[in-house]
Amino acid sequence: MIRFGSFVPQGWRREFAGWEKPRKEFGAIKSVALECESLGYDSVWLYDHFITYPEATTEPCFESWTTLSALASITKKLGLGTMVTCNSYRYPSVLAKVSATLDAISNGRLNLGIGAGWYSLEYNAYGIPFPKASVRIAQLGEAVQIIKKMWTEDEPSFKGKYYTIEKAINSPKPVQKPHPPILIGGRGRKLTLRITAKFADRCNFGGYPTLEEYKEILSVLEAHCAAVGRNPDEIEKTHIIDYAIIGENESEVKRKIKRFKPKGTSKREFIKRNLVGTPDQIISKIQEFVDVGVTYFMLRFPDMIEIKPLRIFAEQVLPAFKK
Repeated sequence: MIRFGSFVPQGWRREFAGWEKPRKEFGAIKSVALECESLGYDSVWLYDHFITYPEATTEPCFESWTTLSALASITKKLGLGTMVTCNSYRYPSVLAKVSATLDAISNGRLNLGIGAGWYSLEYNAYGIPFPKASVRIAQLGEAVQIIKKMWTEDEPSFKGKYYTIEKAINSPKPVQKPHPPILIGGRGRKLTLRITAKFADRCNFGGYPTLEEYKEILSVLEAHCAAVGRNPDEIEKTHIIDYAIIGENESEVKRKIKRFKPKGTSKREFIKRNLVGTPDQIISKIQEFVDVGVTYFMLRFPDMIEIKPLRIFAEQVLPAFKK
């Protein structure tokens, strides 16, 4: 089964520039989420960030877990996910509690995406320690073990180099059994992919890889799986799309490329790394990733607030993969 999720506007990519009206902004978040549910998307996703990107501004940026909890109360069947939660921002024991609560509130709709963290500006602004990458990745490995134990055991304990819990009761437990899926995001060949091989239910390589890059990273993950004695088929392959640009015809696609292509990026590179085109072209590009094993796509439509691209994709692309 091939599944598709959409990001909702959150502010991190400056969707709310110039708005400065929280009710209006959250109204847009709700509208996109409800539209995704009615159109047949499998899930909605939020980034786990506090400050806008790529420029740090005073514009609104909604916190992910609070927002997901609100969306849980107004939707009925959409999966709810973080892409991806930064492990450093919350003790793993607290994240286990928060995420279990969300799974209970939503009646089993949590998708936990988690990573080691990278946005140093955000760490520094919020006074969060930013150790070297190898330490953050090791912390991630311990965190995932703690979260799983707290999701599944009555009085879990764990003693690691970075984190310790002692009979950390976590009730209510998640609704999903044996536990909600854990997606580990990152593509670090030596450390991150080894953590993924050992503990993840899903993988996501981040950084918006091309098809050839994706295949190369996947081969590295498979090697790590062999080293730890795990079948790589046990790990669901997912793919995140930074710019999902869909138009009903070539002219509309060209206008959108001109509107959304970041400065300093060539048109060729932009199209190569993203999902850009008419519905038929989009279907063909998605199929290339499906052919290498991807079964879950997370799409960010830069014009999602306008709703139209969500509808075009749902009406003219989703049916090709929902047979």
